Amino acid sequence: MKSKLYIVSTSIGNYEDITLRALRVLKECDFIICEEYKEARRLLSHYQIQKELLALNEHNEKEVSSEIISRIKSGQTAALISDCGTPLFSDPGHFLVSLAIQNKFDIIPVPGASSLLSALVGSGLDFEKFYYYGWLSPKKEIRKKQLFDLKRIKETIIILDTPYRLQTLLEDVVKILGEKVYIVLAYELTKEKEKFYRGTALQIFNIAQKENLKGEFVLMLKNDNKKFNRT
Repeated sequence: MKSKLYIVSTSIGNYEDITLRALRVLKECDFIICEEYKEARRLLSHYQIQKELLALNEHNEKEVSSEIISRIKSGQTAALISDCGTPLFSDPGHFLVSLAIQNKFDIIPVPGASSLLSALVGSGLDFEKFYYYGWLSPKKEIRKKQLFDLKRIKETIIILDTPYRLQTLLEDVVKILGEKVYIVLAYELTKEKEKFYRGTALQIFNIAQKENLKGEFVLMLKNDNKKFNRT
């Protein structure tokens, strides 16, 4: 376990979805790098793991990464986790991994739950090829430009955003990509309210408004102009 950086996937909502290997690594490593203390402590408490935590976020990434590298050089082993799911997808940690590679440390991914893959396999869409865009900008005009740019990409497109912007995002999709574009909304994956909403952008937007949907989600757009078989 010495002088290594583990990238550990955790659950995305259901604590049963963590792997045995992930639990072992979290128990055996010298310290854990997390995004937020609150979420990490809740996770570790559930599995009865007591471990030193070091927060790494967009505000302190360079400073904290240097400290982590020094500790790994001294012979310690670190495990990087995010608030949920697989680290590094729109999460801090890329700078740390780059530094670790420069210092010739072993980078060891511990695979596990991913909202992206869970959404795709349950969507019913053809995702042999897909375009992962990730998080849109919170700024209105930039978001619109991003969606206009995405309109030109004729693939299955994956978009993420915060729960409170779900309805706004769907409204923007209707206005910019068109009310007839076929979409799949993977809502509250692995949780009690988990559900897949499938239909045109306008249909799903109307449902989101009617049911006042506000929760974690992955939005998938079938933007390839091909007729979708709904049978």
